[in-house]
Amino acid sequence: MQKSFLRETASVVMRAVVVVLTIVLVVWSMSALYAVGTGISDGECNVAVLPIEGVILPYHGLLDYEIITTPEKVETFMSLVEDDPSIDAVLLEINSPGGTPVASERIAQRFRDSSLPVVGLIGDTGASGGYMIAAATDYLVASRMSDVGSIGVNMSYLEESKKNDEEGITYVQLTTGEFKDAGSPNRPITDAERDLLQADLDMVHDAFIDLVSEYRGLEREAVVELANGATMPGERAFEEGLIDSVGGRDEVKKVLSKSLDIQPEEVIFCEYSSGFWLL
Repeated sequence: MQKSFLRETASVVMRAVVVVLTIVLVVWSMSALYAVGTGISDGECNVAVLPIEGVILPYHGLLDYEIITTPEKVETFMSLVEDDPSIDAVLLEINSPGGTPVASERIAQRFRDSSLPVVGLIGDTGASGGYMIAAATDYLVASRMSDVGSIGVNMSYLEESKKNDEEGITYVQLTTGEFKDAGSPNRPITDAERDLLQADLDMVHDAFIDLVSEYRGLEREAVVELANGATMPGERAFEEGLIDSVGGRDEVKKVLSKSLDIQPEEVIFCEYSSGFWLL
């Protein structure tokens, strides 16, 4: 019991350290994103471009991915953008296979709450949590060949009890509560555990469907038909109402020129430094 408590305490301390380092990195990286001082615009560009890339996680250090997007990064960026009088809109360039549900929802809601128009542009992939964020934009564009959708939830894992038996490893179960170690890879899952975890997944799935229905203005049943976890090309996503139009940055310029009541050539993107999210 004491060893377990010490491990949990160490975990809490390490998480606190990670959070502090994340805040420092966010502040530093935002200043390096555009290299134009404390603002986003250089005085000429008027549309801030924000990359939503990699896996979406609540904080750095949770999982070992090279490129991640966190709610804190998005919040810091959006605060800078909304305080910059030269910025009239935001373009999200989305290339993400998804991530954790709550982090994705937090980011999506932040864009919904923005005082600025937010346009989404899906690159190669806007799937799962990446699509949840994309759906929250005021207008969503994707290439005909983009991978869009994957409205579903996954909790699959490798069960290694047979491998442990072959290697002479014994899993000693010491827990309180019937479901405390549910999902352990070191023993077969029970029927009761499977039912419990599946019920939890269904609840998260329903919430995902509700958000897409709300964000996209689609009937819930229409989203249910599409929420089988599969992705689809951008062209089909347009036909199904998951995006607003097919195209790239030129299409975004046309959309923003109408929204901002300016000429397309007056839409000037504030470009970000390549590799910004590689922290």
